Amino acid sequence: MKEIVILNPNRVVFGEGSMQRFVDDFVASGLKRMFLIGISELANTLVPYIEKLKENGVAVFVDESIKGEPTFDDFNEVLEKAIAFNADSVVGVGGGSVLDVAKLVAAQLKNTQSLDEIKGIGNLKERQTYVACIPTTSGTGSEVSPNAIFVNNLGEKVGVISPYLVPDAAYIDPVLTVLLPKSVTAATGIDALTHCLEAYTNKFAHPFVDLYALEGVRLIAKYLKRACDDGTDIEARTQVALGSMYGGMCLGPVNTAAVHALSYPLGVEYHIPHGLSNALLLPYVMEYNIEEDASKYERIAEVLGAEKKNTSRETALEGVKIMKQLIADCGLPTSLAHAGVKEESITKLAEGAIKVQRLLKNNIREIAVEDAVAIYQSAF
Repeated sequence: MKEIVILNPNRVVFGEGSMQRFVDDFVASGLKRMFLIGISELANTLVPYIEKLKENGVAVFVDESIKGEPTFDDFNEVLEKAIAFNADSVVGVGGGSVLDVAKLVAAQLKNTQSLDEIKGIGNLKERQTYVACIPTTSGTGSEVSPNAIFVNNLGEKVGVISPYLVPDAAYIDPVLTVLLPKSVTAATGIDALTHCLEAYTNKFAHPFVDLYALEGVRLIAKYLKRACDDGTDIEARTQVALGSMYGGMCLGPVNTAAVHALSYPLGVEYHIPHGLSNALLLPYVMEYNIEEDASKYERIAEVLGAEKKNTSRETALEGVKIMKQLIADCGLPTSLAHAGVKEESITKLAEGAIKVQRLLKNNIREIAVEDAVAIYQSAF
């Protein structure tokens, strides 16, 4: 069995009431200058927690400037505020974009490396500042992963991936996801499911990670529609949040593959949200990969609830049908055309996807430009 390295936060708190636990833990830590990166939608929800922190002598600076997928320019602006505040800690409360910024700000507050030096895999060599992540979506799993994804000046997705980006603590409180609109719940949920599915069907899959991956697929597939239909369904929210956390735990040791690689150009060219991009492509990458090795996808199909057919391939394809139905049931567009993608841009999308070799190398079936074109066309 190949070696595997598992890096999770020193402290993971999961469940209703985790926000109060965070406040208590932070006060006990002795840290005094919190730079909190949040979202305006949760401003009122956070007031009592921030007041409690202040009552205990913690100065809190709140920044709500991150609105979408962050650029490096966005990051630099936030970093300058954190430096000016003389922060001794960074906390991210929001979706994956907010958490990614929080992790990198904590890393760069006292780092001797430049931003250009840390881009890529394993180049960031230190982090001296405490960082905690509190997700408000059940999607990226950034709260437990070593990844932070940004958009560069060319509009391309660039990753900063390092063990030093794994937060010191993660607090997952499903109550914080209740305010999410249906469309965001659906798209982020499929993103989380994709993390799990791509880890299990990965060229570098590992039995340790398979446990998280299969259970994440099962939980999200079972409960996501319920969470979309009724945002106040705490049981559904909790199960999807747990599946999302499992997905984040898959990202460090195994990572994603072709679905994510092909989704990135949709964000660049059409500004389609990352989770929706994955939802648009997931069934069609599954179909493509099944032709290489149906056995893993047969297991995915079984976890999704498919009845066993005569062959592994037939069972695996039943899983694709169930996945397509889940995406439709959650109210998401089911084709690139419905999402506003123009057919004449497919070649450009494919050329962009092929550049994402850090993920394509994980795919069980090789993908050349013409293969990417075919996948985009099948998703059209």
